[in-house]
Amino acid sequence: MNKTKETFVFGFALFAAFFGAGNLILPPFLGFNSGSDWWLVTLGFVTSATIIPLLALFAHARLQGTMLDFGKKVSPLFSLIFCICVYVIAIALPCPRTAAVTHEMAIQPFFGTSSLLTSSIYFGLAFLFVMNRGNVLQILGKYLTPFIVLILLVIIVLGIFSPIGEMNPSTFEAPIISGLLEGYQTYDAIGGLLTGGVVVISINNLKGNISFEEKKSILAKSGLIAMLGLFLIYAGLIVVGALYSSQFVSGTTRTELLSGLSIKTLGNIGTTFLSVLVALACFSTAVAIIVGTADFFKGLFKESQKAYTITAIVSCVIGVLVGQMDVKYIIDVALPALMFIYPLTIVLILLNVIPEQFASKKVFRIVVLVTFLFSIPDFLSFLIPPESLQGIKDIIPLAQHNLGWVLPGFVAFVLVNVITAKRIS
Repeated sequence: MNKTKETFVFGFALFAAFFGAGNLILPPFLGFNSGSDWWLVTLGFVTSATIIPLLALFAHARLQGTMLDFGKKVSPLFSLIFCICVYVIAIALPCPRTAAVTHEMAIQPFFGTSSLLTSSIYFGLAFLFVMNRGNVLQILGKYLTPFIVLILLVIIVLGIFSPIGEMNPSTFEAPIISGLLEGYQTYDAIGGLLTGGVVVISINNLKGNISFEEKKSILAKSGLIAMLGLFLIYAGLIVVGALYSSQFVSGTTRTELLSGLSIKTLGNIGTTFLSVLVALACFSTAVAIIVGTADFFKGLFKESQKAYTITAIVSCVIGVLVGQMDVKYIIDVALPALMFIYPLTIVLILLNVIPEQFASKKVFRIVVLVTFLFSIPDFLSFLIPPESLQGIKDIIPLAQHNLGWVLPGFVAFVLVNVITAKRIS
């Protein structure tokens, strides 16, 4: 296989790994609620759902190690704790959600079976794929992704060019920020950390004799291909959701909206196409998450295959238990965890892609600490009555939008670099 073909296969595989359940149901719903402000929402959404994940892949291309390398400049202990938190969140929330979405959109409407049966079969099959991980990326890249992209493009193109009504007015006070925060629910920034490591390992397994620069080129280019695809799909689905917003009632759920859009664009057969799409997109994401988690713990235990197998089993059992719950519940309970882990994730990604002279150990430690401290009110607001934190949020810039960590983190980054530069001079 030549390098160009390899790059596209890895790029398609990355796209399939990123584009899962949450990614599929979120953009149309954003468009539905944004109306004529769809372009502002899109700007915010693609920032957190494509640009930041792309930077994570660039960071992996530079580091070419594991996710532990992202936080090593803070301290090895911090990096270990951070990675464990990320992987626990990944297998406890987005991974099971793929089974829940598959059940609600692809299984229950046709068979009426229980969600427990669906999640059991679903993660049983996922376990088989995970244990054959050597072929996972090639299978996803060669066979599943092209079919996913084809169906989505048909829905988007027909949705944009078909006769439609007027858009509903936007329900968002701050469309860009609403889109940005909704992008958290895709878990794509976390996905960039997880799947980038999977690709590094897969490249080493398949092409272990190539140079560091060649591996860097393959990962960076495949990341660009994946994120370009994600951008086009996300933006297209948001536009379609906005264009058809007046044709759905205000209480429409995310899954109902996506099902309705497929019927309006593809007709009655749209439900069947959508069912296949959901199953493929969700399954590919679940497999990628479990493989990434199992690889991580395998590395922690001196490349123990037993650790890999045990992690895969535990991940699938958690998937069965959580995956039988409904999609809305899993999305709602994820909010505190996302508000806790996402600011740290974004900061670590950014610090690992900027030039090293601006990202010393001191910069890492202070910026990460400041980010963590100022993000505490954001995730606490989903655990305790929001009014009890109102006084604090009134003081911190952007805290009312759950972005209270942004300005303090940036100020800390600038100040530490300025002080360091003065001491050197």
